[in-house]
Amino acid sequence: MKRIFLFFTIFWMCSCSQERKNNTIRAVETSVVAEKKPEADLSKLKLKADEALKFCASKNLNKDFCILIDMSLHSGVNRFFVWDFKNNKIANKYLVGHGCGSNSWSKDDSKANPGFSNEDGSHLSSLGKYKLEGRGYSDWGINIKYLMHGLEETNSNALKRFIVFHSWNLMSDEEVFPKGSPEGWGC
Repeated sequence: MKRIFLFFTIFWMCSCSQERKNNTIRAVETSVVAEKKPEADLSKLKLKADEALKFCASKNLNKDFCILIDMSLHSGVNRFFVWDFKNNKIANKYLVGHGCGSNSWSKDDSKANPGFSNEDGSHLSSLGKYKLEGRGYSDWGINIKYLMHGLEETNSNALKRFIVFHSWNLMSDEEVFPKGSPEGWGC
């Protein structure tokens, strides 16, 4: 049987905290703060997808699809997008966690304001472009992991930090907003 390995790039995105602040609505009548469920900005995703396609073409990477993760969105909503380059649209969307930092892992303590770092031991996610290459056994989820090769200064330590792409049985298949997704060690 012929094995086909696909190489693709993951683009982590994060925008200023002002966008997060805009997702909170104050109910004047009751003085209760209610969070409005945030949604992905399709025009922003399209721009990132265009950037990803150019990058993939320049590096001879997969030009069928990529993964875009918008870390500016709340962890309880879909922020992991499989982008179909051929049809120029989102093919699938999912929840994705982020690193817990100094919080207890598997909780959702920093759902709306995750930190980011490229430092070993920080237990924080790293932003930037990644190439998934290499598959191995994982203790998590369906027991498969893919190695994440950081392609930028912001994620250059990904392999050294053992940052991998894997499933996790604590992650819901459905959006959990206003709750957040569980946090991991930085994968």
